[in-house]
Amino acid sequence: MKLFSMQQVLFSYTKNIQHNCEEERLYYKKLFALAKIMEENQVDTFFQPIMDLQTTETFAFEALNRPSSTNIFPSADALFEFIGQTNRVFDFECFCRNLTLKRFKNRLSNDENFTLFINIHPSVLLDKKYQSGETLKLVTSLGISPNQIVFELTERSAVTDFIEFERVLSNYRAQGFRIAIDDVGSGYNSLKTLVYLKPEFIKVDGSLVRFIDRNKEQQQLFNMLMMYVQESNTKIIAEGVERPEELKFLQEIGVHYAQGYALGRPNHDILQAKKPM
Repeated sequence: MKLFSMQQVLFSYTKNIQHNCEEERLYYKKLFALAKIMEENQVDTFFQPIMDLQTTETFAFEALNRPSSTNIFPSADALFEFIGQTNRVFDFECFCRNLTLKRFKNRLSNDENFTLFINIHPSVLLDKKYQSGETLKLVTSLGISPNQIVFELTERSAVTDFIEFERVLSNYRAQGFRIAIDDVGSGYNSLKTLVYLKPEFIKVDGSLVRFIDRNKEQQQLFNMLMMYVQESNTKIIAEGVERPEELKFLQEIGVHYAQGYALGRPNHDILQAKKPM
């Protein structure tokens, strides 16, 4: 068996050190860029309307925060992926939440009283650094009712301690906030999540809405969800509605709310949903 020479070993060792140094420099460069984004509010906030399908009136808006594209973070996904590798997840979530609430208030007309859905990672609500009452204090100072705010928890994010999470959510509900489970149907924990967390809103993933007017299996799933929510005081929001045929079918079976490009795209301004013709 051929052994490495001392020269080869030293070369490999030096190359490995250089590689690690480059990775470390890039990490801190990204960390600095993230800090700058937060310090200078370099995030755009968009609002997508959610329509009440039975009245065709605009019921709410979902807030979407997107950073500007840069060489370091060429896409929002690149930024969010990096944040997930750091200890700044909590800080960035709080930054986005506070910025969203302030911009929502600033862009509303005086007589508008819409509900706002804010995306939040489940782990943030369980974080020990999170001080109970901070969000309540902020919305109160802005003149927003807690009942207007819905914390939207992605179903793709695993909740492992359901008992503890149920306790935390009970605290927020006591303050007047409401809960939505996003992406229902896209993961593996849907039924358990619904049973334990008892959300006020279920947001059904767009993959189960697309071409629902043609797909019997998707229709059967929606019918089962409709039976469930009638017994649980929960409302369904169909996501990703892009075709008039989908919208019409959802209205006919009694789905409560919907959002998607057929009703309105995310926009800087608070623009109400387009009513179906």
